[in-house]
Amino acid sequence: MALRRLAALLSLAVLLSAGLAAVSATSQNTGDTVIIWGRNKDEGSLREACDAGRYTTVIISFLSAFGYIPGTYKLDISGHQVSAVGPDIKYCQSKGKLILLAIGGQGGEYSLPSSQAAVDLHDHLWYSYLGGHRNYRPFGDANVNGIDFFIDQGAREHYNELAKMLYDHNKDYRATVGVMVTATTRCGYPDHRLDEALATGLFHRIHVKKFSGRCPAWSRRQSFEKWAKTYPQSRVLIGVVASPDVDKDAYMPPEALNNLLQFINKQPNFGGVMVWDRFYDKKTGFTAHL
Repeated sequence: MALRRLAALLSLAVLLSAGLAAVSATSQNTGDTVIIWGRNKDEGSLREACDAGRYTTVIISFLSAFGYIPGTYKLDISGHQVSAVGPDIKYCQSKGKLILLAIGGQGGEYSLPSSQAAVDLHDHLWYSYLGGHRNYRPFGDANVNGIDFFIDQGAREHYNELAKMLYDHNKDYRATVGVMVTATTRCGYPDHRLDEALATGLFHRIHVKKFSGRCPAWSRRQSFEKWAKTYPQSRVLIGVVASPDVDKDAYMPPEALNNLLQFINKQPNFGGVMVWDRFYDKKTGFTAHL
């Protein structure tokens, strides 16, 4: 009788231990989940992305042309109806989502060749997408919450000036961030296209891409920790792809990413995960497993 009671107690202890381990695993701190939207018309609307219930921030991508020809700007959201985006932005914000607009991208139609070009781009962003108002605003009276510097080509100059001008608007907002300034960087530290801008110390978030470039698997943790320690004033997020169809070599299955997260989320300024992109996440359900 005593032996059976002892065996039962031991079995209960094992079950409790396993249950606690499962709770610990599923309650892992993954921080914010940021999704890139606007790269494929078949991904669905911005509203649908916000209703997925898996993202805290959506980055509209991209304002892909600026700087080369004064006064010439191009918003490329892959065939989505621009007039529908404004109401969706306001809907998403009503659900507590942050909506950012990314400038740059993987094309070659942008640069900031001078200080005046930085001023001109600032004015375009402020009056067309942020808190300023002009007759023509692509998203109507909806304001995005901030700007992401997704600078993947060209020179580094003058992005620091743009960051300062955008950030300076925050002095006009009380108890909130009026204009969030973020950056999406390459894997390896430093990113020479953004290092002067990041040196301002004004970026609220830094998304470190672990794709679209040389980023060997063995260096992922080391690279992320370097970024986090170098910019302690910024929240630093790890950027991944939702499918091997995007970047076969860079793809991390959810279980591999979760394994990495248990180490890097110990950084005091760990911010979460940025995922490329909504189209592939919708197909694979990648973020549902984080």
